[in-house]
Amino acid sequence: MGHLGHLKEQYRDLVQRLSAGQVSLPEPEDERAREGFREILEIMYTPEEAAIAARLPITPATLPEIVKRVGMSAEELAPKLEAMCEKGVVVDLVSKRTGETRYLLSPPVVGFFEFSMMRVKDGIPKQRMAEALHAYTRGDPAFAREVFGGDTVIGRAMVHETAIGDTPDVLDWERATAVVSEATNHAVSNCYCRHEASHLGKACDAPQEICLSLNAGAEFVIRRGFGRAISKQEALDIMTSARKAGLVQIADNVLERPTYICNCCGCCCGQLQGINLWGLSAVNPSGFLAAADAQKCVGCSKCARACPIAAIHMEPSRHEAKRKNDIHSVVDDETCIGCGVCADVCGKDAMHMQRREQQPDVPRNSIERALRMALERGHLGDMLYYESAARGVGFLGEALRALLALEPAKRLMASEQVSSRFVRAALGRVKDPTK
Repeated sequence: MGHLGHLKEQYRDLVQRLSAGQVSLPEPEDERAREGFREILEIMYTPEEAAIAARLPITPATLPEIVKRVGMSAEELAPKLEAMCEKGVVVDLVSKRTGETRYLLSPPVVGFFEFSMMRVKDGIPKQRMAEALHAYTRGDPAFAREVFGGDTVIGRAMVHETAIGDTPDVLDWERATAVVSEATNHAVSNCYCRHEASHLGKACDAPQEICLSLNAGAEFVIRRGFGRAISKQEALDIMTSARKAGLVQIADNVLERPTYICNCCGCCCGQLQGINLWGLSAVNPSGFLAAADAQKCVGCSKCARACPIAAIHMEPSRHEAKRKNDIHSVVDDETCIGCGVCADVCGKDAMHMQRREQQPDVPRNSIERALRMALERGHLGDMLYYESAARGVGFLGEALRALLALEPAKRLMASEQVSSRFVRAALGRVKDPTK
């Protein structure tokens, strides 16, 4: 992280606080990207809101708990938190059982970046925000490396079910229809990425109102007007339309209670641009891999044109079969995310989806993903340090700071041990805040 000297003190404190989460907001080197970085903070937070956000605990907290951290009265703080929830920089989680509200600082992604562009009109200057986001996320690799540079990322590809048919060994968490059907709440919102691109004159013709929020994510989106409530059937219909439009279906990278499924294009989507623009493994692949049959391929190149991440190219054919063209498709196994878009567009049954030899490693829930991401990015010590102010485990934070200061090879070994022993053991004692 840079010196942040060009930011007001409240924003410097906020950036430090965000660095204790699963994804930080790193300062970029490019001058225009640095300007976008500053503008994003100033658009989304007043200085007073930044000061409040910098003092929010890591785990969801009640108003009385936050009052102790911030030093305001409940009467003074409550309307300020309400205003921050309306902008999406704070998420309020309301217990269905007790009605109690807990507040959580929204991360940059998936979080206030997306919320800033989900509505068509609100108090956020959309044109200015779109330009700032584009400058920050596309003008410098710092943020992309932060979000997509670890083994654990925020999203996972879901194979088009039309591309795998009735394959018997597909688990429910791998099927988008099952994920949608099992969700307790459903909402649809404008695609943040396409909406941003439209303000820059770069949007494609894919639908904008097409991204789904599920479960606790849908509850917040509906309550705060970032999207509209829809039925389970409408959500399934949207998924069908997205597949027909050749969009990649990227879900929350968890097994249990995912909060979103995005329907993504290769040109606008921030996650797919992590692959296309920055060459990062930005999306956890599905359990499938595209495979081409050179004997059946007629060389039309539909699959290569449809692939959103350029994982398919055409090569000269070396056999004498009668062909439309003397070329055939070849899949780059290292790049393919197993979305199934290519198999859906092939009319000759020359492209199909097959099981990967090594299946993807998907975190069990949002808590495990957050801890993994923080650990891999060197944030876990900060995460536990901030939380220790309220929970009294500062010694553990200091121990993990030392662990994270190890050389990379040793830190990797420690990461594996902590992930398998400490994190998973701790998960059994931590309540999932989305339930």
